Amino acid sequence: MNSIQLPPTLKKGDKVIILSPSSKIDKRYLKGATERLQSWGLIVELSEHAASANGYYASSIKHRAEDLQKALDDESAKAILCSRGGYGAVHLVGKLDFTLFKKYPKWIIGFSDITILHNLMQHEGFASLHAPMARHLTVEAANDFCTLALKDILFGQFTIDRAKSVTPEKEGFSYTNAPHKLNHKGLASGTLRGGNLAVAYGLRGTPWDIPAEGTILFIEDVGERPHAIERMMYNLKLGGVLEKLSGLIIGQFTEYEENRSLGKELYGALADLVKEYDYPICFGFDVGHVSRNLPLINGANVTLDITKNEVKLTFNINPE
Repeated sequence: MNSIQLPPTLKKGDKVIILSPSSKIDKRYLKGATERLQSWGLIVELSEHAASANGYYASSIKHRAEDLQKALDDESAKAILCSRGGYGAVHLVGKLDFTLFKKYPKWIIGFSDITILHNLMQHEGFASLHAPMARHLTVEAANDFCTLALKDILFGQFTIDRAKSVTPEKEGFSYTNAPHKLNHKGLASGTLRGGNLAVAYGLRGTPWDIPAEGTILFIEDVGERPHAIERMMYNLKLGGVLEKLSGLIIGQFTEYEENRSLGKELYGALADLVKEYDYPICFGFDVGHVSRNLPLINGANVTLDITKNEVKLTFNINPE
């Protein structure tokens, strides 16, 4: 039984708070995200410093922590949308009080640098949403696959089935992903955990590190050179993390130049690194800094089924 609690689903008229815990954001994306959420029948509130700027960051550490703390404590808020990633969420670790959040749990939404907050949420016993943020909600069409998937998860009812890429299950929903020649076939269940590899790596050895046993780990990254990615993965290997996993989902690694010193392309190097493990491993899953960035419930009980023809990730969101 998964001990991670899912926050309540949303309904029309519920409040969502948009805040900026990391880097500063173009105000156009705040406006666009507000309009998108409002089109779903939600009430949107911008945190005091959501549109501020302090050098590279959205605001000072003090102000970013205050905005997030206020949102966590807000009894009337049902979700918190992080406007963007970048860098800076690590400044907030150890500065937050989750006492009221546990009384009024809500969805934390975001990815990239927001992986920090996902780790914090799971440490406190709550699931969160690794999902598109303000820019995506602004620039993508209203019928964008990932936008609609995010909406469906928040409202607790899947309605989209484009090309059967999302299918309702008896107690949840499934994503179907294309096969990859490097995949390890197999079937496994566990707790889905992960996010941005470099960000999660920064919490290794801390109380907010991702536990390995019973975990189906998903990873993605942007702008990291292949040798740096391989080095981080070797840390997980040598530290005994990889051998304890129940499954591994290798997502999209983008905006880098191939480093020929690895002797092969990145996925090939990672395939060599994990070839000894007999649990299911997926390459090229649709998660990362790409337009098709599937919303994943971080902390959910899932089943990963990899066959010759497809990859199926099923969220068992009502396991009892």
